[in-house]
Amino acid sequence: MKLLRGSIATGLMFGIGGAYLALVGVLMMMQKRPVVFGAFSLGHTALLLLGLGTGAMVARHRESRAVALGLGLLAGLAAALPIALLGLTIATLPLQAIFIAASPALVHMLSFGLAPPQGAAAMLGVGSLAALSGAALAISPPRLRRAVIAGGMAVVVGGVFQELIQLILQYGGPIGAVRDFLYTWQGLRPEGAAALFLAAAAASETLSWLRGTPHAAGADERRRRRFIAAGLALLVLVLMPVLAGAYIGQVLMLVGLYILMGMGLNLEVGLAGLLDLGFVAFFAVGAYTTALLTSQSALALLHLTYWEAMPVAVLTAVVGGMLFGLPVLGVRGDYLAVATLGLGEIVRIIVLSDFAAPLLGGPQGVLDIPKPRIGSLELASPVALFYLTLVCAGVAAFIAWRLENSRLGRAWEALRDDEDVAQALGINLVRSKLLAYGLGAAFAGLAGSIFAVMLGSVYPSSFQLLISINVLALIIVGGMGSLPGVVLGAIALIALPELLREFGDYRYLFYGAVLIVMMRLKPEGLWPSEVRSRELHAAEEPADAGMIPAAERP
Repeated sequence: MKLLRGSIATGLMFGIGGAYLALVGVLMMMQKRPVVFGAFSLGHTALLLLGLGTGAMVARHRESRAVALGLGLLAGLAAALPIALLGLTIATLPLQAIFIAASPALVHMLSFGLAPPQGAAAMLGVGSLAALSGAALAISPPRLRRAVIAGGMAVVVGGVFQELIQLILQYGGPIGAVRDFLYTWQGLRPEGAAALFLAAAAASETLSWLRGTPHAAGADERRRRRFIAAGLALLVLVLMPVLAGAYIGQVLMLVGLYILMGMGLNLEVGLAGLLDLGFVAFFAVGAYTTALLTSQSALALLHLTYWEAMPVAVLTAVVGGMLFGLPVLGVRGDYLAVATLGLGEIVRIIVLSDFAAPLLGGPQGVLDIPKPRIGSLELASPVALFYLTLVCAGVAAFIAWRLENSRLGRAWEALRDDEDVAQALGINLVRSKLLAYGLGAAFAGLAGSIFAVMLGSVYPSSFQLLISINVLALIIVGGMGSLPGVVLGAIALIALPELLREFGDYRYLFYGAVLIVMMRLKPEGLWPSEVRSRELHAAEEPADAGMIPAAERP
């Protein structure tokens, strides 16, 4: 009985969420976007995903397949019920005076074009089948589940971003033939959707083989597979901006800048445990230093080239980071976050003040920042600057990796776990903290230096608190203390919202929903470090997991 009540409650929760999305207009906005032309839209895909999620939620960790499928079917009925009742209510009562989105078009969508009573029955049936499919997927073998999820995601992405993908594939020859097979000008073809599904499922299996498993292959084989996967990822990164054009290059460059900042903040938060909400100040130091040393305006201190100014910007950020850390050396935990937030705001106010305006330009900022040059080649386009960012991110990742595995990195980890114990072991807390602030600031200063030449101007409004919050969020989503996690977090939180700009302010709704689901289902992050993963899942391990069985004792 407890299982039945829990399944019904889960289904009702999902169903009420779907009804809310319908009443606020999100579903009708999504309905305008076809996923597979002539088959189903993004709105119907969202309802289908609600059903799949309901079934998967109630069926996971169930030992009996029959019980899992039965609970999924029941939860699907409960999830579809509020949405079906909403369609009947809108068709019966004049709710549009209260809810603008409660229109006949919404009724038509929720009833699949049928009369309201038949549409409500159809909604119950579709919801039940979707949840049953989600339950079956949850109890299926992991390889099959990974392949199906990868294929489904590829179809949804291919349909939602069809305009962008068609723009990328606008070349003649074989690439144009691929585009014509996958798409019409109205959207994704059904045969194109099937091809994308199969290709993504095959790619998922290939990536699974490249990663391998700890016991399936030796150390040399696993290392070889990792090198192959890294080489393929690097090849995609190098070729994508050239093939995709300036817009994708601009998005990738923005992701690269956040990766640089994320690696810096990861040293402070992920390794040393120093929660810093004023991190954007170091980003601003790097940008303003580069601007003042290279600008052609009257505010310029010198007229250096970018390659001469960039090391100075990084060193200035390091000094700024150490000075930033001095006032908060004895502060811990949440108080440290508040203190660093205050220091970051002090920097922003100083830049905006009339006192610093003769040097920093005040609200007008610093203009006429030249682009970097390599001989006669000017790095002016977003694609060219992306390659500069990619090289800098690669160098920074190598440095961060070496720091993480160094004696200093182990000192930072001890500092994060317990400052008192770390000090008792002989670790110099002052030096370790200042090095964490200084080296973390170096990465942010490098990102700010590239950011200045990307825009060609620097304004105080470009350095808001939201940047610090975004960098911290991508570390949490990617995985604390994990360099690959920083990359995945930047892609998830920076690239995807940029690609969803056509959905307007609704993209922030998706952004928030993804964060909530992420923290609920995978709190350790997308690619967590081994230490962080063990810490979060320690309570799930049996108490005697580390004990030697009695039969094996000498």
